[in-house]
Amino acid sequence: MSLPPKNLRITEIFYSLQGETRTVGLPTVFVRLTGCPLRCQYCDTAYAFSGGQKRSIKEVLSEVATLFGSGSSSAGRRYVTVTGGEPLAQPACLPLLTALCDQGYCVSIETSGALDVSDIDPRVIKVMDIKTPGSGEVARNRYDNIAQLSAHDQLKFVLCDRADYDWAKQLIETHALLSRCEILFSPSYEQLTLPTLADWIVSDRLPIRLQCQLHKLIWGDRAGC
Repeated sequence: MSLPPKNLRITEIFYSLQGETRTVGLPTVFVRLTGCPLRCQYCDTAYAFSGGQKRSIKEVLSEVATLFGSGSSSAGRRYVTVTGGEPLAQPACLPLLTALCDQGYCVSIETSGALDVSDIDPRVIKVMDIKTPGSGEVARNRYDNIAQLSAHDQLKFVLCDRADYDWAKQLIETHALLSRCEILFSPSYEQLTLPTLADWIVSDRLPIRLQCQLHKLIWGDRAGC
């Protein structure tokens, strides 16, 4: 297979359990790219803002394959998540996503929603944030990205308080988001409790998915998935 001779700056590549999204709990290889133009006040991956190592796409593919190991069943689905930082801040992210899809992986990207998603390979599952006022980065939202989402994508709101919750509900209605893709609500860690957010969703009969950061429930406040 011929690969474009492009390099990426990589913070880490590791094998773990998916902590969020539709595939929560499933073994996944994470490719964390370095760098992010946003500074959300609740960010738990600030270590990925700088540093990292320069790696070619070929090297990344080789490490991903090694992490799955020879015992990985070719009949089963193998999940790869490209994350950051903000992975789309690196132009070579796009050919990396395509190369991963070409290898037969089920590929997702976690993106802030602040950068254009229109050129992402359509096979990739886009897990896209919409930043709430509580994030401190609400002005960075690119609402034109919503039109680029399809039914297999997911739209995530990290909520800091009741004001964020009410803001998100209004945005869902204004943009008819429930007809676009699956909606995920997450409480900001140590700012909004899971039971409180759950009660609001149940009380409003809101047809969205509540999620928590499973990796933090398992391993505590450690950097991860």
